[in-house]
Amino acid sequence: MFNKSKNIGMDEKEFWRIIDMFNWNHAGDDEKVIKKALKYLSKKADEDIFRFEDILSKLLYDLDGKEYAKHIGEGAYVNENTYFSPDEFLYSRCVVVANGREFYDEVLNDPKSMPEDMEFEALLYIASEAFEMKNDEEYECVPKFDYETYSNESKWKE
Repeated sequence: MFNKSKNIGMDEKEFWRIIDMFNWNHAGDDEKVIKKALKYLSKKADEDIFRFEDILSKLLYDLDGKEYAKHIGEGAYVNENTYFSPDEFLYSRCVVVANGREFYDEVLNDPKSMPEDMEFEALLYIASEAFEMKNDEEYECVPKFDYETYSNESKWKE
């Protein structure tokens, strides 16, 4: 019997291995933080790069909800009548993913654990930068899940 699992390429385990390559000794310089992970991902097959983006989109989508948005610090969601930055919330969700699986699981299960007043937008561009570095052409991939704020409608309902 043929065992397909030997060459599964990008899966969640590999995704988190790549996230764990972030070098937080360079905190404050996002390019240096992601450099090793970006280089590694750029050597993968195109399908793996697309799959990395799909996994990331699902993780961010799962954190897209009112209860999470209420705990991001100064710009936290209060109600529909109070200013709230959808981008700031997205970048805050990126911090959760960028800090690894253990922290991600903690926050997913306890929205009050959301990091306050932090952002890591650079996470959103790793797949496209890796693809462009590898292929020297523009990245045109629409991820499986829409991770923009308010996309996960079930988690924004009253």
